[in-house]
Amino acid sequence: MELTPFHIEVPQADLDDLRDRLRRTRWAERETVADGDALDWSQGAPLAYMEDLCTYWAQQYDWRAVEARVNALPQYRAVIDGLGLHVLHVRSPEPDALPLIMTHGWPGSIVEFLDVIGPLSDPRSHGGDAADAFHVVCPSLPGYGWSDKPAATGWDVVRIAAAWDELMRGLGYDRYAAQGGDWGSMVSMTMAMRHPASLVGIHVNMPIVRPDRSTFDDLTDAERSTLDDMARHRRWGVGYSTQQSTRPQTLGYALADSPVGQCAWVVEKFHEWSEPGATFAKDRLLDNVMFYWLPSAGASSARLYWESFREVPHDTVSVPTGCSIFPGEIFRPSRRWLEQRFTDLRYYHQPDRGGHFAAFEQPELFVDEVRRCFRAIREG
Repeated sequence: MELTPFHIEVPQADLDDLRDRLRRTRWAERETVADGDALDWSQGAPLAYMEDLCTYWAQQYDWRAVEARVNALPQYRAVIDGLGLHVLHVRSPEPDALPLIMTHGWPGSIVEFLDVIGPLSDPRSHGGDAADAFHVVCPSLPGYGWSDKPAATGWDVVRIAAAWDELMRGLGYDRYAAQGGDWGSMVSMTMAMRHPASLVGIHVNMPIVRPDRSTFDDLTDAERSTLDDMARHRRWGVGYSTQQSTRPQTLGYALADSPVGQCAWVVEKFHEWSEPGATFAKDRLLDNVMFYWLPSAGASSARLYWESFREVPHDTVSVPTGCSIFPGEIFRPSRRWLEQRFTDLRYYHQPDRGGHFAAFEQPELFVDEVRRCFRAIREG
């Protein structure tokens, strides 16, 4: 594995071009639905919301602030299997820290983890226990952020899982833990299935399991609610995944050319998949959008759906596992459903706040969940 220090350095011309494109936006007309005094998202991102956010983006948003924040962390370019990967690697000051690789999903990025890296890697400096320390590794998925875009087919979750295992071994970690949500959950579970000898355990905040049909005659209220939400998602929420898993290239032209288009494609999911009532600061939303816009990652990030969405591995996971089921998550499986796939489920908890982007929405709760999970795994 080739490993070289790396910094993000965006040319000023790229930022000037962004502002120029935002000023020249040709806006779509207003949506034809209304919800009283509130914005109605049932047809997608509302015009008034997007105009307000993108006006702020063009006139007040400061990319250099998040660029400096990321560049303050140790980061590298790792070349694995011919592909350059952008990797944050924050070693803990605690010598017995557990190595932990954390994987984001779509439409997220490593920006999701910026508020949790410090508490996880240096708990004593954040009011925690040194025994909960982690050496934190956060790679950007292939085709996302400042990782290279694959030039040929084949970079599915199985290949990414193998690359992550090589990455961790190349960093000197023969035994480590994995954490993830969304695609990060699928990658972490695939690592557990394909590279179990390397893993101390995994923690996922969007575990992928099929509802256990043997329970359908005896459903709990929570399980019934989950099935209702799944049906609603299949009817109203899969347009993005259908497009990205079948024609990512066609979509990619619009996302590469229009910053408003790229922004709307991302932020609509932050609204839909977060806990009801959750709000994000404009800067935080735009920090994440910039990890798609600046490297023109609209098409390349969508291709992960084309590569993997129809053939996600569903094998049994036997390594020690912890699952945190946040209330605003898309799919909220019960413990008994999870136990059909995870044969060594050490930790199961339902926090009272948070959604799909748990580390982004509720960083303190997320840190607590990760700590409690691996405490349970270490204690056996």
